[in-house]
Amino acid sequence: MTEAERTITTPEETPDATPDGGTGVEESGVAEPSEQAAPAADGTEGAARGDEPAGPQAVSRRRRRIVTLIGVAALAYLLDLLSKIWVVTSLENHEPVKVFGHYLRLDAIRNAGAAFGMGQGMTIVFTMIAAGVIVVIARLSRRLHSLPWAVALGLLLGGAFGNLTDRVFRAPGGFQGRVVDFIAPEHFAVFNLADSAICCGGALIVLLSFRGVDPDGTVHRED
Repeated sequence: MTEAERTITTPEETPDATPDGGTGVEESGVAEPSEQAAPAADGTEGAARGDEPAGPQAVSRRRRRIVTLIGVAALAYLLDLLSKIWVVTSLENHEPVKVFGHYLRLDAIRNAGAAFGMGQGMTIVFTMIAAGVIVVIARLSRRLHSLPWAVALGLLLGGAFGNLTDRVFRAPGGFQGRVVDFIAPEHFAVFNLADSAICCGGALIVLLSFRGVDPDGTVHRED
């Protein structure tokens, strides 16, 4: 048998032959499905498709900001609650306590209005507003990546919860409870720590908005 006949009749001896009848050259040019890149668990697959990636660092950062928000809110609420308990048990129905002479006193009063005694007779309205603020903050927390925003929203949340607790549980009840106020500067309205937290949080939000900082951490700069 000539060399040409042996080559034709024995294809299994071809150097590039494969068990399934293909050649090594053909297999090396087409990747098997198992060799394709697997979708990344951290969201990088979206980046390959042109979508915005949501990597583990972004998720972790948002979780830390939410923890900060809850921690600030809990601290503000706890301080307000403890101060009101002390005022009701030790200061109410007593003479005002002078802190800095006549410039600052502690004088317990029951407030049916909003912060600093405004809006008397609209207790239910302010109760609904406080509940609405809590809902808005909960929605904003879904895209929260900015630490200053987390602090600001935490102050608002803690203050809103503090005064809302009074409106729900204090007399006369029925979401018309009177808020306990006790910080009385001279020539100024009487307020409490919840009011202070709300004002500080609101001022911080105004400052962040003025600087162009969004809750998601985006900064807008004017050209």
